[in-house]
Amino acid sequence: MLDAKTPECTLVIMAKAPRLGAVKTRLAQHFSPLAVCDLYRCLLKDTLTLARALAGVEVVIICPAADVLDMFLFVGDEVRVVAQNGEGLAAGLSSVFAQFAAEGHRRVIAFNSDSPHLPASVLEKAFDALASHDLVVGPTDDGGYYLVGAKAPHPSLFAGDGMGSTNALAALLTRARALGLSTYLTEAFWDIDVLADLIPLAAELRAAPDKAPRTAAWLKRWGHVLDRPLTGTGDA
Repeated sequence: MLDAKTPECTLVIMAKAPRLGAVKTRLAQHFSPLAVCDLYRCLLKDTLTLARALAGVEVVIICPAADVLDMFLFVGDEVRVVAQNGEGLAAGLSSVFAQFAAEGHRRVIAFNSDSPHLPASVLEKAFDALASHDLVVGPTDDGGYYLVGAKAPHPSLFAGDGMGSTNALAALLTRARALGLSTYLTEAFWDIDVLADLIPLAAELRAAPDKAPRTAAWLKRWGHVLDRPLTGTGDA
């Protein structure tokens, strides 16, 4: 397991600045823009708390270049904030490994900003797996992935179609096989994209609010919305 003697581990949280109308847009049909933005702030802050509790792991936020100042104002000096190279998810992921593997870190994991409910043990196991595998991937239930880790940059790994779609995981694993990379899959999990994702999260955090206290408080405040029948594309 990880301890303070393994400083080569870096967890890079991929995030956007919490601006109205720019984050969690698929929830906008159910909540006001301010409420959605507040949820994203809670998710990101709770994700940072989860990340910073890992022993021997450097935590960094990477975001679009235009978001760096706003992100720094949001997180202060809690963690380092760096700009990704290029636009979009594929560019962001490529940027994570180009920047941090190049700095000499042996094990680098890119992690999403909206899974504060993930057990810390999953992240620990993912870093452990990188000691003996080229790639580690955390699959989501919708065909994507919530984390990806590597020990070296692989520029073509995130190229091509499939980023952000329901076949993102399959596309990534196909490219990994083509590159001859040994791959370890962590346990499947879910992140927060649509209203349906908030329902199990609310139930989990009602039972254990300390897992993500800011998000738990937001869900308690807006729980009445979750009791309505699910409507709208992507929520059914």
